[in-house]
Amino acid sequence: MGIQLFNTLTRRMEPFEPLEANGRKIGMYCCGPTVHDFAHIGNFRTFVLCDVLRRYLRFRDYEVYHVMNVTDVEDKIIARVKEAGTSLKAYTQIYEEAFFKDLEALGCLMPHETPRATDHMDSIIELIERLVAKGIAYSAADGSVYFSIGRYQQAGCCYGQLQKLDFDQMRPGERIQSDEYAKDAVADFALWKARTEADGEVFWESPWGQGRPGWHVECSAMSMHYLGNSFDLHLGGEDLKFPHHEDEIAQSEGAGLQEPGKPFVRHWVHGAHLLVEGKKMSKSLGNFYTLRDLLDKGFDGRAIRFVLLSAYYRESFNFTLDGLQGAKTALGRLDECVAKLEAWQKEFDGEAKPGKSKLIDGFVAAMDDDLNVSAAWAAVFEWVRDINRQISQNALSPENAAMEYQAWLSVDQVLGLGKDLSQEVIPDDITQMAIQRQEARTQKNWAEADRLRDELKAAGWTVEDTPEGPRPKRL
Repeated sequence: MGIQLFNTLTRRMEPFEPLEANGRKIGMYCCGPTVHDFAHIGNFRTFVLCDVLRRYLRFRDYEVYHVMNVTDVEDKIIARVKEAGTSLKAYTQIYEEAFFKDLEALGCLMPHETPRATDHMDSIIELIERLVAKGIAYSAADGSVYFSIGRYQQAGCCYGQLQKLDFDQMRPGERIQSDEYAKDAVADFALWKARTEADGEVFWESPWGQGRPGWHVECSAMSMHYLGNSFDLHLGGEDLKFPHHEDEIAQSEGAGLQEPGKPFVRHWVHGAHLLVEGKKMSKSLGNFYTLRDLLDKGFDGRAIRFVLLSAYYRESFNFTLDGLQGAKTALGRLDECVAKLEAWQKEFDGEAKPGKSKLIDGFVAAMDDDLNVSAAWAAVFEWVRDINRQISQNALSPENAAMEYQAWLSVDQVLGLGKDLSQEVIPDDITQMAIQRQEARTQKNWAEADRLRDELKAAGWTVEDTPEGPRPKRL
């Protein structure tokens, strides 16, 4: 049946169909970090979702071109630059570098392009000029430029495609976004913000005077610069649906750059909110975690990724420290099974095909259903139980072990967890104790075998029997 995805734009499940007829090349854009601070764990739920979708499309033989922007100029950044008494570049570089290190720690593939807003002022200004020329945007007395929702609608365009809006309910003084600039109508939003004293030295020259872009127009300009005026996928957290993504659509389609019948974005995907310990994340509640906060508590990126992947992306998810502890246990079960398969399959000298495994069938059925990772994990751990049963009953041939091992490697290309324990370097002293224990058992020196077992346990290791002999394994 193929991949089915929920499209926020149409509010229904749809077959995933690229804009290019019968094509296999996919353009995908994900709203990236605003680098005023370290990204928190809620942000990373979206970025892991993006990573898994990209990986799954590749698994299904699509070629994905992945663009993720870096917002390195906006109101909060400017305020913090001024407070820190440093330059814009020096301030944002710290958090930009930290963000990509965090992505790496979570096992995420790096985007093909990571454009910064400050490097694309020409494209941004060009897009604003086009909107002004079409009469959809206007200049204010202070040199700011605004997008007119009213003029956009008068041109026959629809504002509110992602989220239905009732403009009649908006009272004077209520704002769609936190612009602090004068404008003709409350719903209008800033494309270009005139320089103020608070901006300091953060400004660029433009046809409207010195200033800087609004946040929304940055993404429109950069996404179309790299992916074309129409592209396949746009991802982000559900908090970005309005106004950010709604304004992206208005700006991009208002400029009239798309071919007839083609939208700015074919398919919109939004991830749900993340709760932490049952509540909305807040520093005052003590449940606000950056990735490095969790790493400092002794959790690794792999366990955190596992937890972020454990729930269906369109459902709110409760992230807990207990859940991270549980992830260690679940990953241990998985790693143990994979390690057994890896050892077992080495006796097979033929070519194994992963497609014959029930794991592949169950995993694909779940992921084709709107990336249903909950069902995908159910298929994985049902497979683990079945493999462990076959091994315990000596009912798994080396050929089938090789096939199942390849099936897991194929699935893990999507999950991005790695083999971990099967790749771990075992210390020489641990290996030597395992060998000595096996020799003691062979000689029926049970006291010495028990002593070595206890010594291994104290060091955090046990010994597992495999077709290749005893193998140390972490407890």
